[in-house]
Amino acid sequence: MTSNIINFPASEAIDPARVPQRTLSSGDTIPAIGLGTFGSDHISNKAVATAVKQAIAVGYRHVDCASVYGNEREIGIALREVFASGLVRREDLWITSKLWNDKHAPEDVAASCRQTLADLQLEQLDLYLVHWPFPNFHAKGCDVDSRSADAQPYLHDYFLRTWRAMEQLKAEGLVRNIGTSNMTQAKLELLLPDAKIKPVVNEMELHPHFQQPALFEYVVAQGIQPVGFCPIGSPARPARDKTAEDTVDTEDPVLREIAARHGLHPATLCVKWAEQRGQIPIPFSTNPRNMLANLKALTTAPLSEDEMAALSRIDRNCRLIKGQVFLWRDDQSWEDLWDLDGTIAQ
Repeated sequence: MTSNIINFPASEAIDPARVPQRTLSSGDTIPAIGLGTFGSDHISNKAVATAVKQAIAVGYRHVDCASVYGNEREIGIALREVFASGLVRREDLWITSKLWNDKHAPEDVAASCRQTLADLQLEQLDLYLVHWPFPNFHAKGCDVDSRSADAQPYLHDYFLRTWRAMEQLKAEGLVRNIGTSNMTQAKLELLLPDAKIKPVVNEMELHPHFQQPALFEYVVAQGIQPVGFCPIGSPARPARDKTAEDTVDTEDPVLREIAARHGLHPATLCVKWAEQRGQIPIPFSTNPRNMLANLKALTTAPLSEDEMAALSRIDRNCRLIKGQVFLWRDDQSWEDLWDLDGTIAQ
């Protein structure tokens, strides 16, 4: 038997009921793994849309999208096809999208959300995130030294206006939940007291060589679910995001030894570690076998306490997505984006 969506044996798919779930502060449950849809610069929109269909066929029920990825229209066609096939219903899927930086003005938030809904051919999003906490954006394919003429630091009053518009989306029923992405503890400490509706998730870079323990523990303590992008270290990230100092998680000897012990590929072990730690990983793949391996790893025996402790010790504080293009002055370093000393740079 094969799926009528892709040529993949349905008998090999993972029952979505076996995949762990997380309960958000809103009471909604979200699958504890999702398919990322950032295809970088070398994967076509059509290939990403095909990957979405493949992921659903093998058992994924969570898809993480964003308007800036430029592929939501193609993903919407893919979703329409899987719904029409009877493989899944809309209520079976969790669909996330994100507000891009150039749409932070309150009057632009609803229009951007409605455009995403039209592109994805949906009536409601399960989760809508503010992609970055500043309105700075960049042209496609720009280098790390590019700067938007209108770039500015994080300004809490400005961001709060954006957040109020996000809250209104929930009030109008366009989205079920709202959240943040790439937020630091310093910025969240300003937002949370002022938010009428608190973010249910913070999407952030998380992988074995960049575990962000302080921020991770903070968001969990606030009842915010961490969602981790780059869960295997993002080897296919754009060249502008690569530096000579970057490390490669899947080449770590400790990680590789534990992976071999469990009969897993090192990349799959990264995903298993992430889910067991309590974050929701959103790996991207166009290979159904890799997608299936990730799902299977979440349904097998957990890593031991000693193994989790050993993996906690390989953290190298190696941020891969540094965000240099979002800086607002030429004399800055990317560290200014991340409030490393607890102070928000101006």
